[in-house]
Amino acid sequence: MAGEKFDSKSFNPQAFGAYTERIPNLKKNELIKSRALKGNQDIKNTFSSQTGTVYAVLPMHGLIGGAAQNYDGETDLKSESTDTFERGVVVVGRMKGWTERDFSEDVTGGVSFMDNVAAQVNDYKADLDQTTLVKILEGVFAMTGKENKVFVDTHTSDITAVTATDKDGNVKNVVQADTLNTALQKAAGDNKSKFTIAIMHSAVATNLENLKLLKYMTQTDANGVERDLTLATWNGRLVLIDDSMPTEEVAAVEESGTKGESGYVAAQEAYTKYTTYVLGDGAFDYEDIGAKVPYEMYRDPKTHGGEDTLYMRQRKVFAPYGISFTRKSMAAKSPTDTELADGSNWTLVDNGKTNSDKKVIDHKAIPIARIISRG
Repeated sequence: MAGEKFDSKSFNPQAFGAYTERIPNLKKNELIKSRALKGNQDIKNTFSSQTGTVYAVLPMHGLIGGAAQNYDGETDLKSESTDTFERGVVVVGRMKGWTERDFSEDVTGGVSFMDNVAAQVNDYKADLDQTTLVKILEGVFAMTGKENKVFVDTHTSDITAVTATDKDGNVKNVVQADTLNTALQKAAGDNKSKFTIAIMHSAVATNLENLKLLKYMTQTDANGVERDLTLATWNGRLVLIDDSMPTEEVAAVEESGTKGESGYVAAQEAYTKYTTYVLGDGAFDYEDIGAKVPYEMYRDPKTHGGEDTLYMRQRKVFAPYGISFTRKSMAAKSPTDTELADGSNWTLVDNGKTNSDKKVIDHKAIPIARIISRG
């Protein structure tokens, strides 16, 4: 069976791709179920051809609006046209290879190490996609400029410096019962119901568990036994627990100066900042653009007595709604993780005009928010 799948002469990349896709991909599947990732045919059509580019500026239709006129039989009716916004979209390409020696299988009694690699490829790709999403979100919240700063400030709820306590005496710089609802209202106002999923560090999830605010979903197996799943909900939003979420270590501060006088600095213990991302319907347009050869096997009979290498390539688009990739700091034809996290590469979409004619998307329409807490 291993030879049928991995011998370099008979390797079928299409069959291998179908094989890997049959393995459950929890992170991507749940993101799609939450509707945070949404397909976009325009993006797919733009990038799918072999002669396609790696970056494109696509039109994004504006909404109708404006104040209504008084219909009194005397006032001339004036019409307005909608603006078309411009949105930069980039394809993120990634590749990886794994090599296993024939001798490893010989000395272990026929254990197929390449079978083990194949079983893990889909999980590896899921981790790649998760990293891409996180780096894009880091870049989005590192944007600068007047309009961009409005988005960053209103879509961020940082409670790490809060010193107030609740009715039970607990300091409210960790997530509480009202944290999520308050953060989403701040970000989107009456549009807050669009948010459907939260991605958080296990430390934040544990705190929610201790407060009995996290409810784990259950599933009944074939034997009729109900088991807890690793998926939970918080205020009705699906929760993904992932320790790849951003953290920041804040150093301890020693007391200095005289208490009650100007310049006094109170002592503060070291702590960790945890970032939780909350996404809504259509937060990202997602398309798997594909590579010419997504999977490939190479047989080297000489090196180390013989070895097989599996190569993987992918090209995908994760385009945040209402936010444009600018390419201001992108050296090659695919952005690195560092470039995705660079705020200068992102800006709110606008109509391409300047000064008083410039119009920027309403930040409340963007279903992306973050909560920064101590746990």
